[in-house]
Amino acid sequence: MINKLEMFIAVAREGHFGRAAESLGLTQPTLSTGIKQLEENLGVQLIFRGSRYGGLTPEGQRALVWARQLVSDARTFRQEMRTARHGLSGIVRLAVIPTALTWAAHLSARFSREHPNVRFTILSRTSVDILKMLENLEVDAGLSYLDNEPLGRVTTETLYRERHTLVTHRDSELALQDSVTWADLAGEKLCLLTPDMQNRRIINEAFMEAGVTPEAQVESNSTVVLAAHVAAGGWITVLPEDMARFLCAGNPDLVVRPIDGGGMDHSVGLVAPFREPHTPVIDALIQTTRVLAREAPR
Repeated sequence: MINKLEMFIAVAREGHFGRAAESLGLTQPTLSTGIKQLEENLGVQLIFRGSRYGGLTPEGQRALVWARQLVSDARTFRQEMRTARHGLSGIVRLAVIPTALTWAAHLSARFSREHPNVRFTILSRTSVDILKMLENLEVDAGLSYLDNEPLGRVTTETLYRERHTLVTHRDSELALQDSVTWADLAGEKLCLLTPDMQNRRIINEAFMEAGVTPEAQVESNSTVVLAAHVAAGGWITVLPEDMARFLCAGNPDLVVRPIDGGGMDHSVGLVAPFREPHTPVIDALIQTTRVLAREAPR
């Protein structure tokens, strides 16, 4: 039954039988047969379909809530039994906002030292995508903003407070200043994250509060692309301090300057599905997050 519920969740998530089958490593006929058997067992039609996927029936919408809960419980049960016999092991799937990827490395490195049999798969995603992936059981946890936009019913643990900095070329006039304000960046050639990123929405708000309309000549969902454009000369970007210093390390052409004012101090931390009990791995991840948070710069 559990494997058929996983098929159903995959179809609802992908909105397409072929993509759902591919995501599970199955053939499409195998998946279609599994869904039909699930419907026969439950005595209801879950999915509207003709020549293609047509969405969930009302019964399917209700069944999806139960399917996610049952699959999640089954995974927790399996992990509890495995942990009791072998200790913590397996794979943690972690989705992370791009600006927190350096902190994901801090977290996974600390966790791995304490639990060497646990491996990590770390994916860069938007804050909106992270919540969707948690709901669809595609990832086990995420690193995202905690206090800027609604999160829904999740468990959270603060890791650090995000402080933004300017990244500019050493030949620019801004590099001569010890610090800058948001207003100082008016009229500069900006390269920023894409508007679907929550970080970009936060930065836009800070610019607007300073009376500046941010017009980026280059937009990307990659912080590496932004730093590369600054290194090429002429552009500036705004990044959280930890990410900025990591990208600029070893490149003498790039300098980092603090940005004063604007209330840019948001919480970033661990986001996990709300459930009791958590899996042993998520419990351990929460504990490691707390230890790392105590060491984070204030």
